[in-house]
Amino acid sequence: MQDFQPFLAPAKINLFLHIVGKRADGYHLLQTVFRLLDYYDTIYLKPTDNREIKRTNDVQGVPEEQDLCIRAAKLLQQHTGSTRGVEIMVEKKIPMGGGLGGGSSDAATVLLALNQLWQLNLSRKELLDLGLKLGADVPFFIYGTNAWAEGIGEQLQPIDLKDAYYVVLTPDVHVSTAEIFANKQLTKDSNPQIMSSFSRVAELSATSSAGGNIKSEFTNSLEKVVCSLYPKVSDCLSWLKQYGDARMSGSGASVFLEVANKEIANKIFSAKPESVRGFVAKGLNQHPLIGL
Repeated sequence: MQDFQPFLAPAKINLFLHIVGKRADGYHLLQTVFRLLDYYDTIYLKPTDNREIKRTNDVQGVPEEQDLCIRAAKLLQQHTGSTRGVEIMVEKKIPMGGGLGGGSSDAATVLLALNQLWQLNLSRKELLDLGLKLGADVPFFIYGTNAWAEGIGEQLQPIDLKDAYYVVLTPDVHVSTAEIFANKQLTKDSNPQIMSSFSRVAELSATSSAGGNIKSEFTNSLEKVVCSLYPKVSDCLSWLKQYGDARMSGSGASVFLEVANKEIANKIFSAKPESVRGFVAKGLNQHPLIGL
C-alpha cells in the first residue's frame, strides 16, 4: 500500500426513473433524480512515470481490460497525451450489477483523482464529456451533487434533497440492463415531469401522511418488468414495502427505502431476510471529491 493514495467512490440510488422516449441511435431518454450515498468503493492510486496503466488486484467477475477504472485512466491519458502512468487497486463494497452505480462511480473517481495527480488541469466540463464516453451514469458522479437528470442521464441540474437515511437491499441476482431496456413490456413513453413538481411532492411526502399517494406519480418505469423476470427482486421489494414506499434503484437488482433517521433504518435492516445483502446509508449532499 506504500505510495498508494485512497479516493472514495460513492454509491447512488435513483429516487425515481421514467423512460420518456428513445433517440434515433437506440439510447433511451429518461428522467431521474440521482442521490449520492455515504457508502463507498475505495480506489487506491499510485502515479508512475512509465505510461503504464495497470490494476494491482483482482476484482471478481471484472477482467482488467473491461474494468472501467482502467478504461477511464487510458481514456484520460489518450485525451491529454500525458506521459504519466498509474497503478490502480480497487476495494469493492458497492454490489456489482445492483443499480447502485459502483462501476460508473469508480471510473469518475479515477478521472477526478488523476486529473489532479497527473496535474492535467482539465475543466469539470471536459471531465464530464470524457465520462459520458465511459457510460451514461459517469457524468453524474463527476458533476458532484445530487441531480435532476434528463437526456440519457447526462443533462444534469442540481437538486436540493432533505437529509435522510436509506435501507438498501440487494437480492442475490444479476439483472441484465440491456435485457430490461429491450423488453417489449417496458413503459417507454412516460409523461415528462418537471423538477419543481418532484421537489414539491418530496416535501409533501415528508410532512403528510398522504405522501405515499402523492409521490406515486414518481416511480421506476423498469420496476414492473424487473420484478416479473426476477422473482427475488419482487420478493425483496415486497418485504421492504411493509415498512414504507420502497423503490428499485436503476435497473435493479437493489431496492431501497427512505426513512427519517439512522435508528429506524438500523431497526428495519436488522430484520431483513438472511439471504439478502444490504447496508444502511445516509444521503450525501455532495461528492467527497467535489473540491478536486
